[in-house]
Amino acid sequence: MKLPDVQKAEIQEAKIVRYLLSTSHRAGKSKASFFMEFGFHPDRWEELARALKQHAMDNDISLEERTTFGTRYVIEGLLKAPDGTWLNIRSAWFVNKEGGIPRFITAHPLRRRRS
Repeated sequence: MKLPDVQKAEIQEAKIVRYLLSTSHRAGKSKASFFMEFGFHPDRWEELARALKQHAMDNDISLEERTTFGTRYVIEGLLKAPDGTWLNIRSAWFVNKEGGIPRFITAHPLRRRRS
């Protein structure tokens, strides 16, 4: 099953620039090191946003968790980096209980898949 309304998924600039690609964010700096190693950069944050959205379109949901506020979706699979490397990552998305568009929460690397 794919993320509901994935075509409308929203990824905020601040989530990428001030978190995933921030080398000074306490929780994000290790993620920034990982993503930047493969060619992503804060000045081109849209590149990572597009790749994350494509990741959600290409891969099935691996976990769906309902809460009192809405539903959290976890997606695991490959994401193509600017340098051509395929990265195995997990991304998380949230949809409010009233429905609406999926909002990006976070992403992090998983162990490499064996070829």
